[in-house]
Amino acid sequence: MTETVTARETVLGRVRDALALSRAPEVAVPRAYRTGRTLPDEERLALFTDRLVDYKARVHPCTADRTAAVVAEVLRERGARRVGVPAGLDPAWLGAYDGEVRKDSADIPAPALDALDAVVTASAVSCAETGTIFLDGSSDQGRRALSLVPDLHVCVVDLSSVTVGVPEAVARLVPERPTTLISGPSATSDIELERVEGVHGPRTLDVVIRTDV
Repeated sequence: MTETVTARETVLGRVRDALALSRAPEVAVPRAYRTGRTLPDEERLALFTDRLVDYKARVHPCTADRTAAVVAEVLRERGARRVGVPAGLDPAWLGAYDGEVRKDSADIPAPALDALDAVVTASAVSCAETGTIFLDGSSDQGRRALSLVPDLHVCVVDLSSVTVGVPEAVARLVPERPTTLISGPSATSDIELERVEGVHGPRTLDVVIRTDV
């Protein structure tokens, strides 16, 4: 009986053979990244906001006690009537919203998420220098599909979780968790440099920054 070898097994076998024949010494990769940089809260907020606005995101700074009011105002302005939320999101954040709130679960197929007008999530950490928000799949951020399929993403960011640079942000992440990086609304350009939004994720990003948390 002939054993069937898959293309994957063939490729991996050739890689292993090449590695076995190689006599090149291991290369030490320098990791001398700039780390430990800090900025006062006002400067970090200003830098982060500048980068987000440059990416065509809308920014809504507020104090923690106004989270629900600001989230509801954003959703009303955007005309969102059906909103998806991760299972672990603080329900108080939607306390002032009068539309339909649907709690996500792994049982809901990804295509069904297209029926949502928006999604509201928390965030794990952010980088002011690049205007990047990191989601790590925690219960208040949900699975990747939830933050990618709906056309509007309202993301709540605590200013205390905003670092100056990328090394400082990465140091706060748990390597074993799935990480989604968001730098503004989803956008790409065709060969003539015509910007097209919403191709790989939400066309609209609203960031609610809680300045006292």
